[in-house]
Amino acid sequence: MEDIKEKTHAGKCRAEYIKVETNVNLHITDAGEGKPIVLIHGWPLSDEMYEYQYNDLVNSNFRVIGITLRGFGKSDKPFGAYNYDVHALDIKRVLDKLDIKDAMLAGFSMGGAIAVRFVSAYNEAQVSKLVLAGAAVPIWTQREDFPYNLPQSAVDDLIKLNYKDRPKLLADFAKIFSATETALNDGIGNWLNGIGLSASSHATAECLVALRDTDLRPDLAKITIPTLILHGKKDKICSFDLAEQMKAGITDSHLVAFEKSGHSLFLEETKKFNSELIKFAKK
Repeated sequence: MEDIKEKTHAGKCRAEYIKVETNVNLHITDAGEGKPIVLIHGWPLSDEMYEYQYNDLVNSNFRVIGITLRGFGKSDKPFGAYNYDVHALDIKRVLDKLDIKDAMLAGFSMGGAIAVRFVSAYNEAQVSKLVLAGAAVPIWTQREDFPYNLPQSAVDDLIKLNYKDRPKLLADFAKIFSATETALNDGIGNWLNGIGLSASSHATAECLVALRDTDLRPDLAKITIPTLILHGKKDKICSFDLAEQMKAGITDSHLVAFEKSGHSLFLEETKKFNSELIKFAKK
């Protein structure tokens, strides 16, 4: 009788979880062959938000790796710190485990802020290009010398609502996620809501604290790799002013405006978004 123990019809399977420290495993999507593109999701989503990017990137001969940050999606959800340094170190450990070099790192919203911290902290060792999409950079909230985007008090209200009624927090967030409340259909909206609900309450709040308090302006000055900035002109969560501040703060950067999009440019103008990623990665 033929020994079938070692046979498989599934092909070579890659790890879906990577251990970054004791009792903390991160969920990843790892598909395709070729030069690596690493995707970091936004608050309060997961690597699943890139569902409509994965196929185009894989079919364009890239290896695409989506990392779900601790506290979100299918990753482990420990209590503890959730600042940008914690997330950047987690990303470093994933890329080390996978032996990733010469990657393009793309971060959306909070993921963009974490990508900036990663590149700043780790001297671009594994990353040769950076993409900031609707990024919460350089600061998500206003300062005396930074009159852009949200007042800090607005984020305080979001944190309070998280601990009182997290589904309402997500519902309110969804209303301003796109250019208009009807820009995304109900099915896509429900899908995003389900991803958001899968986050832990603790991580949801602590990442809001990081978004409220972290000033990445010193980090921008340390970025020397080519950087592509993608940003919706109608963004109500990270205003277009932030994109202009990123462009001014990063020496080798190029800004592409998405005229029809709010914050969810990856879903509102998917074809253009994917095309810009692929074009930049192939440069």
